[in-house]
Amino acid sequence: MIRLRQSKTGRHLVIPVAAQLREALEAAKARRKTLTICETSRGQPWTSDGFKTSFGKAQAAASIEGVKLHDLRGTAVTFLAIAGRSVPEIAALTGHSLKDAEAILSKHYLGRDRRLGESAVAKLEKHGPGKTAINGHVNRPAV
Repeated sequence: MIRLRQSKTGRHLVIPVAAQLREALEAAKARRKTLTICETSRGQPWTSDGFKTSFGKAQAAASIEGVKLHDLRGTAVTFLAIAGRSVPEIAALTGHSLKDAEAILSKHYLGRDRRLGESAVAKLEKHGPGKTAINGHVNRPAV
């Protein structure tokens, strides 16, 4: 688990760690000087300004334009929604209120994500008109 206090809202969060991140943290454990995940080359925890600076450098190195640091949480909200997570599950992981998580999904990010359209078409092809599965049988409408 990752335990943290969100700087924007002051909420304390306990976030379960996915297997891939857990493996990376275990591999890095031997060379770490602190329990802090994001630390400087001197082994000190990053300040928020230090994180912003590092984010900006990585963004410039990757030639990414048009996004801001605060877009990270909104992007996480979107990815979680696309993965089929509920709004309460998303809010538990990101520290947003239910209202804010829903607003992000409905007004800002989710409506513009092409993967939702792709998912909808795939579901339509699998279960679309004339392919409603009932008790394992595919029912086709009479023509």
